[in-house]
Amino acid sequence: MNSPTWSRRDFSRAFATGTLLMAAAPGASALGANDRIRFGVIGCGGMGTGHLGNLVKRADEDNLRVLSVCDVYQRRLTRAQKLSSADASLDYRKVLDRKEIDAVLIATPDHWHGKLAIDAMEAGKHVYVEKPMTHTVDQALAVRDTVRRTKKVLQVGPQATGSDGYWQARAAIESGRIGQVTWAQASYNRNARTCLFNTHQKIDPTAGPDKTGEDFIDWDMWLGHKHGLAPKIAWNAEHFFRFRKYWPYNGGVATDLLYHKLAPLLVAIAGPNGAYPQRVNAAGGLYVEKDGRDIPDTFLLTIDYPQAFSLFLVSTLTNDTQLPDRIYGKHGTIDLGGDPVLRFNGDFKEEFKAKNDGKEEVKLATRSRRDMVGNFLDVIRGEGTLHCNAELGAATMVAIKLGVEAYRQRKTMNWDAKTERVVS
Repeated sequence: MNSPTWSRRDFSRAFATGTLLMAAAPGASALGANDRIRFGVIGCGGMGTGHLGNLVKRADEDNLRVLSVCDVYQRRLTRAQKLSSADASLDYRKVLDRKEIDAVLIATPDHWHGKLAIDAMEAGKHVYVEKPMTHTVDQALAVRDTVRRTKKVLQVGPQATGSDGYWQARAAIESGRIGQVTWAQASYNRNARTCLFNTHQKIDPTAGPDKTGEDFIDWDMWLGHKHGLAPKIAWNAEHFFRFRKYWPYNGGVATDLLYHKLAPLLVAIAGPNGAYPQRVNAAGGLYVEKDGRDIPDTFLLTIDYPQAFSLFLVSTLTNDTQLPDRIYGKHGTIDLGGDPVLRFNGDFKEEFKAKNDGKEEVKLATRSRRDMVGNFLDVIRGEGTLHCNAELGAATMVAIKLGVEAYRQRKTMNWDAKTERVVS
């Protein structure tokens, strides 16, 4: 039976109301099909609370239990404990120390993703980590390498990788139904009277590191400066509650939104392990939302791949008209966003028809897939393959982060696949 699919919007609503990995994933045989999976949840803000509610809701159907929750903000931690009836801690290490916990769900700010994922795997846990996979390129490669070494199951959470349309597009491309793919496009745009990066993260004015009880926040732990995760600064409520607007913790719309678009496009064009970029450029600026944030409100990203295709991705907070998700081949085009539609292009009608049962336009049927968490549970139990494994997660992260740095440094970023380093 399929479990309910929770979208990004579902998570937001929940908060507002309170080397090939196609075979069974490494570590999948650790639990049997009937074994209960015991979770710890680290990070209980908006997204984390949505995930926690989802886990509690599906506990009986999917034979799981949440044993421990963790957050650095006591009010959030209390809410999470009431929701789950789990043990609660301000220190994530207490979660990882529990031998009976099988899997950890990480929904903290981005700058903590890499360290938590690695620490969890080293402690013997499987990991579901929200997108983006990490905050830096080095962290992404380190997480990927830890998965390879420990053989633990790690799922990254860009929701569209669980959409069957992209996997059907992959099969169509592999069989040559639109000819050689040369480029693709997608966007993730928003436009609100008050920027959603502000309204989705409301500041609690009474909270802080000098407070007690429900208002207490462990600011030093949140920063992670002792681990080199972010600079040590004085308490800043804007940074804590609206971290997505500031470079030390996040990559802005690139990591928050475009990661959702790049990962599934790589599934369709390059396969389940994705591909690493060759050259990355970015443009844009902060044109409207001038409230002291670091990040741009308009961001345009181009990525060239050594497999001879390019991607154009756009994310803006100033107009929510979308570019269609579309893949361009020499003989035809695939429109995504639902059931994929293939159409011939240019002078290549006959070539297209030869690969598509004599038709000039074809709509591909899609099937229901398990949602991201359900897929993660299945793979832990030795069934199926991950929607977004560590290989795809790292490849996506490298391209996205190079885009952020191309924008910030105002230069082209080139990737050396052999050394896995940026080269000039």
